[in-house]
Amino acid sequence: MAAKKKTAKKKPAIKKPGKWERDLGRNAANYEPLSPIGFLARAASVWPKRTAVLHGRISRNWAQTHLRCKRLASALARAGVRRGDTVALMAPNIPAAYECAFGVPMAGAVLNAMNVRLDADTLAFQIDHGETKVLIADTEFAPVIAKALAKAKRKPLVIDIDDPEGPGGKRLGAAEYEDFLAGGDPDFSPVKVRDEWDPLALNYTSGTTGNPKGVVYHHRGAYLNAVGNVMVWDLGHYPVYLWTLPMFHCNGWCFPWTIAAMAGTNVCLRRVEAPAIFAAIKERGVTHMCGAPIVMNMLINAPEAMREDPHQPVRIMTAAAPPPASVIEKMERMGFRITHVYGLTEVYGPAVVCEWHDEWNALPPAEAAVRKARQGVRYPVLEGLMVADEKTLKPVPSDGQTMGEVFMRGNIVMKGYFKNPDATNKAFKGGWFRTGDLGVMHADGYIELKDRSKDIIISGGENISTIEVESALYRHPDILEAAVVARPDEKWGETPCAFVALKEGSSAGEADIIAFTRQHLAGYKVPRKIVFGPLPKTSTGKIQKFLLRARAKSEI
Repeated sequence: MAAKKKTAKKKPAIKKPGKWERDLGRNAANYEPLSPIGFLARAASVWPKRTAVLHGRISRNWAQTHLRCKRLASALARAGVRRGDTVALMAPNIPAAYECAFGVPMAGAVLNAMNVRLDADTLAFQIDHGETKVLIADTEFAPVIAKALAKAKRKPLVIDIDDPEGPGGKRLGAAEYEDFLAGGDPDFSPVKVRDEWDPLALNYTSGTTGNPKGVVYHHRGAYLNAVGNVMVWDLGHYPVYLWTLPMFHCNGWCFPWTIAAMAGTNVCLRRVEAPAIFAAIKERGVTHMCGAPIVMNMLINAPEAMREDPHQPVRIMTAAAPPPASVIEKMERMGFRITHVYGLTEVYGPAVVCEWHDEWNALPPAEAAVRKARQGVRYPVLEGLMVADEKTLKPVPSDGQTMGEVFMRGNIVMKGYFKNPDATNKAFKGGWFRTGDLGVMHADGYIELKDRSKDIIISGGENISTIEVESALYRHPDILEAAVVARPDEKWGETPCAFVALKEGSSAGEADIIAFTRQHLAGYKVPRKIVFGPLPKTSTGKIQKFLLRARAKSEI
């Protein structure tokens, strides 16, 4: 049998550069990786004397803020922080938190701004999972930080923030923040961003599992969403921005960088309380603020004398659980102007906006509020938004009735979940980011959320995993079965409602179970209502949560 003649492998054809590529490559003159940290240097150069930060008796201009951020970056580098290291932050809305949004990435590091409401176990998980090298923490949170450090395997360098406007607390670290900055070089040259896809921030979000997932942001996405905020809001130059939105939420929805880009003023607010908000609006001349519907409820329910004092128009950007139309209507009657946005941690905060049409101004207030309560259309910096069948990815009819999952794609979608390729691949399956939220598409191209396919509860802007709460309930020796769903709440938007079946012979009461879960969960995750009785199930034994959600609404 004759041997088969070997055929020579063809060499791949070399593609010749086209006319628009020939001699037109990237170089130092025409390309620089996008990064939001450059907004700070520009603000300091062009408007050095404009007020950048206000906090109690503290007032700093953009030149001073720039120098402090460079000192922070230098001090971190001298402490051994290198490119790609994680620096965690545990602080409320204070100047140090704002400076970390720039100083940490200027050192080449990745910022993990921690939720100040978290419990020690969750904080310990983040310290270990995020490979924290340095932890900068306000002394108010020393008790929970001490517990978290005791539980964590990693032992990061701790820097204490002793905020003059704070209550103070025990110092746990090697240095106090101001002393740490004093050791930094004000002439420090920021670490160059090699690739705009380099990680900038690590934000943990609650999922449908007990441990949170680490969402990784890159410089490009943060830059674009910071600019997107300017484009969808009536921001303009020199906004006076009140920090009612936590800076740890999606890095403050990218607003630390947005305000620097527009040379605005950051009015820090350590605690979000109605008297402090109204005082800041009047005394600081606040023009813009962000927050969950709970913040609007707080203002609506403030004492009448406080609400009726005249103040300049203030624009509020709101998200989280969809705000009731009635809340929007009441706020606008008080002189506030509402912009409704929608997003997730995985898309840098807001990525969808209810763009307002002038002709809608002629609508009756109640009807206009209904329009404004819709989530809206994509940000200019988000490339794709659709409501589609979760399996086929076929868009649903634009009839305002057919439900589907909300999908997004584009440059402001996260890099992925840190150390979790399975979750990343699942989220990006089909070439779109799967939000897990269910909604409809209206004829005018505006989306409206109807439900969440995930069982996440959004309480006061905080995400709560029902599985985590259920796990805590199941630790109780008298509980046989438990299921947790969202229950509408006038103040918080929604809170956990637990449905519990007790073991035979048990006499545990509501107060006992709530007290028990408080030992295992952060306060905002504790169920506010316990309903006793058998749980409805399918023929295969699966708990029918849709029935429980309906019951929870009647348990108000």
